[in-house]
Amino acid sequence: MNLLHIDSSALGANSASRELTAAIVARLHAERPDLTLRYRDLDRNPLPHLTGTALTRADAQAAAAGDAVLDEFLAADILVIGAPMYNLSIPSTLKAWIDRIAVAGKTFRYGPNGPEGLAGTKRVIVASTRGGMHGNGPMDFQETYLRALFGFLGINEIEFVRAEGLAMSANNRADKLHEALQQFDALPLAA
Repeated sequence: MNLLHIDSSALGANSASRELTAAIVARLHAERPDLTLRYRDLDRNPLPHLTGTALTRADAQAAAAGDAVLDEFLAADILVIGAPMYNLSIPSTLKAWIDRIAVAGKTFRYGPNGPEGLAGTKRVIVASTRGGMHGNGPMDFQETYLRALFGFLGINEIEFVRAEGLAMSANNRADKLHEALQQFDALPLAA
C-alpha cells in the first residue's frame, strides 16, 4: 500500500499543518508498517504554475515533470495533505500540484451525463489549519474547494483534520493542535 505525504505550508518548522501531517503519517505507518511512503514538499520544491506550453505539452520538460506528479498521485492509495488556509483558500503551491493531477482522460472525463471521476478508491486525509475561526462558513474556500476537487476526481473518502484559531494565542494553538490530533485518532484506520 502506498501513502503520498504532501506538505504545502511556507512556514517550515513553525507550520501547524506540517506538525499535523507528520503525526498522521506516523500513526498510519505505525498501524501499517508495510506502507510505502512518498513525500513531496511543495514549499521546498514548488511546481511552477501551469502554463499554456505545459498544458499543451509543447514544453517537453514541463510535460515530463507533470507526468511524474500524476504518476505519483495515481500510485497512491492514501494521501495525507497539509493544507493551511492562506487568504481564505489554499497555498498556490498546492493549487499548482492539483493542476498536475486533475487531468482529463486520466483522473476525470466528460461523458454523456457530465463529469466522471476516474481516481476513486483513494483515501484522502487533509490536515486543515487556519489562523482564525472559519468553521464551514461562507468564507471557507479551502475545505469546500478540496472536497469538491477530490469528489470531481471520483474520490469520496475525504477526511479533514481541522485545527483553527491557531493565531489567537500560543495556548489556543497548542490546544487546537491537540484537539485535531484527538479528532484524527478517533477516525477509523484504512482497511
